Order: sequence, then C-alpha cells, then structure tokens
Amino acid sequence: MHFKLEPAVAARTFVATHFPGCRAALLAGSVVRGEATATSDLDIIIFDDRLVSSYRESFIEAGWPIELFAHNLTSYREFFEQDCRRAIPSLPRMVSEGIVLIDTDVVEHIKREARALLDIGPEPWSDETIEMKRYFLTDALDDLIGCTNRAEGLFIASTLATSVCEFILRTNRQWTGSSKWTYRALDRYDAQAARELADALERYYQTNETDALIRYVDETLSPFGGRLFAGFSRGKSNEM
Repeated sequence: MHFKLEPAVAARTFVATHFPGCRAALLAGSVVRGEATATSDLDIIIFDDRLVSSYRESFIEAGWPIELFAHNLTSYREFFEQDCRRAIPSLPRMVSEGIVLIDTDVVEHIKREARALLDIGPEPWSDETIEMKRYFLTDALDDLIGCTNRAEGLFIASTLATSVCEFILRTNRQWTGSSKWTYRALDRYDAQAARELADALERYYQTNETDALIRYVDETLSPFGGRLFAGFSRGKSNEM
C-alpha cells in the first residue's frame, strides 16, 4: 500500500521541490471541493515569472497522481480566453476555487480575473449556431429511433446525452463541461433536468426503452422550433 500525505502537505512538498521561488501556487480540484475519490489526483497551479511559457505535466509523488499546470504571470490569460471561448472554463474555475499554497501578493488579482470571467458567462449562441445544433440533435435522435443494433445505440445515446446537455446550457448562457463535468454543469444549473436526463438514459441502458430519452430531447428542442431537417443548409452560395 502506498502511503499518501495529506493533500495540502503533499502539494506544498511538491511545490517546494519543483518550484522553489515561484510567485504563487494553488491546490485545486476534487480534494478542495470535498469530492475526492480513491482515484482523485492533485491539481496544482503554479505561477512563476521565470517560465517562458505555460505547460502541463503529470507526476506521481507522495502517493498522489499530480496534474501540474504551470504558467508565468501573463501566459495564463491565453488559457483563460481559450477556455471561455469553448465555454468550458477549466482553468478559471480551478483558480477561483483553489486554496493558496504560496503567494507573493499576486494570487488575489488572478483570482479576481477568474471570478469575473466565470460571472460573465459564455458568449451567447447565435441563431445560426442554435439552428445547426438543432439539426445535429435531430440527426442523432433519428439515428436512435431507427437503431436496430444495440452496440450502436449505446454510442448514439451517449452522443445525445452530451449534445442535449450542451444545448440546454448554452442556450441559457451557462458554462458547460466535458465527461463528468457535462452532467455536473447541468446539475448545477437545473438539478431536475439533470435527474430526468439521467433517468431517461438509465431506462434506455437497462431496458432498451427509448421513449423517455426521445421525449426529453423533443421537449428541449420545442421552444426553439423543435426538430430540424428540411430546410437546413450550410455553405450554399446565393450566386447562380
């Protein structure tokens, strides 16, 4: 059995070993939120003005898998912006929630930047984007309705779940996520909608019954005009 130090102790030891003299260090992730599991890692964010550029690296030390996110005092902003453009604010959220391990009077300013971005929310989808997403949801829904191959159906249902979560969140100017964070984002925004989607997926996975999932997607699309196929067009030139 590998001995694990307490998360904050392990994180401080890691920072002292690898980044002595850094300007700031934060510990973020599930151990900070009180959601750690047996496979959780330590997310450590470093701000060091000696670094030329940002990078990410993985370690196993003090019994912990460690994900390092290293930045100088300006390079983190590029990642803030990238995360916000894709509406998955991983770094701003980690910085905002992170507990301070080391600070030379720079952390609070960076945390304020992160919180401001999170409070603003993602850019709204354009009408064109909403139309395109309706089309792709309709396409996946039709695939599920016509599916006769159980293995294919499992993947179609997964695609539908991710896409409908994204649709709900983005049409309401909410941040989204990937993998487990997709569900967490929906649950944070609308716990009932998240439970209903999970229940619909469970019914399909356990009994092969698609009605609940189809109804859920249809009800999501309804305020935006419902399913979309006929009339959808992209890239067509108006010139004859």
